Amino acid sequence: MLRVDKILVAPLPPLSFTVANGECLAVEGPSGSGKSRLLRAIADLEAARGHVFLDGAERGEMRAPAWRRLVRYAATEPMWWTETARAAFPPPPNPARSPTSSALAGLLADLALDPALLDKPVSDLSTGERQRLAFARAVIDSPRVLLLDEPTNGLDAASQARVEILIQRELKAGRSVVLASHDALQIDRLADTRLQLARPATLPRATPASDTARTQRGWQP
Repeated sequence: MLRVDKILVAPLPPLSFTVANGECLAVEGPSGSGKSRLLRAIADLEAARGHVFLDGAERGEMRAPAWRRLVRYAATEPMWWTETARAAFPPPPNPARSPTSSALAGLLADLALDPALLDKPVSDLSTGERQRLAFARAVIDSPRVLLLDEPTNGLDAASQARVEILIQRELKAGRSVVLASHDALQIDRLADTRLQLARPATLPRATPASDTARTQRGWQP
């Protein structure tokens, strides 16, 4: 379980909330309301006062790389620090037999991505290909918490549906998901609770999502 205790991210007041295992919390609000900064602060990518706990362990008790392996932030505009996407993924157990692990091969198939894209320069890939590969990169090593910042931004309807199905699969596997999105229909499909940042001068509250959002957890394209 992820627990956030009085985290302070400008321009917001101190925020406290929990996200249970297998639960999706949607963070809503207009551009500039602090959605991305909040997610980055939880991931320890941006300085912020307050405390964040994962299953009772406080973020400060771990080294930053260890925390970020468990609490994974996926940016709306993913960055790549490698020439090819393959170099950003863990190596397979037996590269001589197969250059792509079965887990990664399965993710690529689920996202309708050609494995050949792994060895192309990232700069040659389309925006949608980079976005889907970045999602695969975020989930490949099974982090405990996924902080997803507009994860389907710029994707067509078919690709968006594939990503949402994988988010649902992560939830069923017991991951905690914090989803920042402007897409109200996507939030209805995925979210259990919501955190509204539309008026940062007042303290937002996590509230139960609509019954529609709960009953559509199994939505298929």
